[in-house]
Amino acid sequence: MGVRLLVLVVLSVALMVVDARFALLKPVRSQMSLVLMQTYWITDLPQRLYQGVASQFGSRTELVAENEKLKTENLLLQGRMQKLAALTEQNVRLRELLNSSALVNEKVEVAELIGMDPNPFTHRIIINKGERDGVVLGQPVLDARGLMGQVVELMPYTSRVLLLTDTTHSIPVQVNRNGLRAIASGTGNPERLELRHVADTADIKEGDLLVSSGLGQRFPAGYPVATVKEVIHDSGQPFAIVRAVPTAALNRSRYLLLVFSDNRTPEERANDAAQAQEAEDKQNGATPIIPATVPKPAFVGPPAPTPAPTAPVATPVKPAVHSTRPAKPAAAKPPAPTATSPAAKPPAAATPAATRQREE
Repeated sequence: MGVRLLVLVVLSVALMVVDARFALLKPVRSQMSLVLMQTYWITDLPQRLYQGVASQFGSRTELVAENEKLKTENLLLQGRMQKLAALTEQNVRLRELLNSSALVNEKVEVAELIGMDPNPFTHRIIINKGERDGVVLGQPVLDARGLMGQVVELMPYTSRVLLLTDTTHSIPVQVNRNGLRAIASGTGNPERLELRHVADTADIKEGDLLVSSGLGQRFPAGYPVATVKEVIHDSGQPFAIVRAVPTAALNRSRYLLLVFSDNRTPEERANDAAQAQEAEDKQNGATPIIPATVPKPAFVGPPAPTPAPTAPVATPVKPAVHSTRPAKPAAAKPPAPTATSPAAKPPAAATPAATRQREE
């Protein structure tokens, strides 16, 4: 009996070491998850049955009151949606003006929490969506209040999610009030996050909302992460101690959202944006803009100076002819006017010139 126990202990230790240091047992774990999923379903069956029976035997008064409450909430949400639709359209127009290729709305899918990691030193949960449902590693997970974590392990029909409060998890955030950037790290406490390396003179105070900054291309930007609860300034330390409370109900939410964001690299997004802009320019008929900017200055420049010298040369000839006619006696000296103008009208002016030429 003792030998069997020793062999089992050695085998267990060997399997744990292989699982921790190598990836050889991942296929085995993936196949075992299929069997464990049935166990999760069976253990959750009593609660589902209780909820079904309770909903069947609910009183009519409670149902009517709940119906009225839901109608009121629906009306309020519709009013907010109208304003949100206008803001969304305005945001789309502004992004078009800025030639931005960022997505306005991400695709999401609802998932359900079916298990938790029993290890008290790790904050991980299991959801009922896996690789067969299109889930990928690093995919963001959030609930109705804010970000919860990211997918760190994939199985065919289930996935394991690492929560924000785990000691090995960090997320880039920014203060929604002034855009101050920081890194929020988990502390092992499901009700607390801590901001690392925040300068003692930084503009951050209690009550500030921390949202995801989008840096690192892992979490989409703009989702609530935490609310600052305490800021401790120490004159002898270069960094302040900032503690925050997660906005998401990490230990209470049952239904979650998987965010399918844009997984393209910045270079791919830039190339796609350039191609889209080029196609749009071709559709809008942007070809006349090219000759207006390049050929016109080169075509107008050379012919402009050519007619300029011809006009001034032709104009002094006419005034020279008109100026010779009134000064007939003084024009007898140069021979050019006598040759060009006919000497029929002034015969006296022609005879002295001829006699002088003969005498010479």
